[in-house]
Amino acid sequence: MKDIAQKLLEVQRDLKCPKDQFNAFAKYNYRNAEGILEALKPLLAKNNLALTISDDIQMVGDRIYVKSTARLVSVDTGETLEVSAFAREAEDKKGQDSAQVTGACSSYSRKYALNGLFCIDDTKDADATNDHGKSESASEPNSEMIDKIIASFNAQSTIAELDAKLAKAKTTPYGENPRVQSSYQTNKTRLNK
Repeated sequence: MKDIAQKLLEVQRDLKCPKDQFNAFAKYNYRNAEGILEALKPLLAKNNLALTISDDIQMVGDRIYVKSTARLVSVDTGETLEVSAFAREAEDKKGQDSAQVTGACSSYSRKYALNGLFCIDDTKDADATNDHGKSESASEPNSEMIDKIIASFNAQSTIAELDAKLAKAKTTPYGENPRVQSSYQTNKTRLNK
């Protein structure tokens, strides 16, 4: 019987999730959480895996964050793996009521929790390529490198190994990235169980 890591590896290998959405205003293609889930469902069934996603609202200082956790469960063994991601609610989003702001934030953090768990590369996603009106010199974090660091955290089986990966990540510009720090904490919790 395959363990959950082997099953996850097969899902990651077989997953094809194109950027099938288009933002006409900013002129870029992107994928959303719904598209990822649609591509995942047959692979999860094939590997006898179940996936749940939950949200938790957290206050950090005076800002509200949505923490989304994607949890993968092996139906055969009961083993679980999980990855969390955070997204901060905008202070003011014109044209949206507060429920819509929270919903958009939830969709965003769920997408990145799924990206982290299934190693989905978002290098050319809007988050990496759209400067939202900023000057060309403004640089966005390199999503591909962040995803690789998160994937390395997910692959560790001891806290010592995880700490070594964090130390290595801190030698890069991405070591203090909120997604990297969140993944480290999530994996530390996982390994402490």
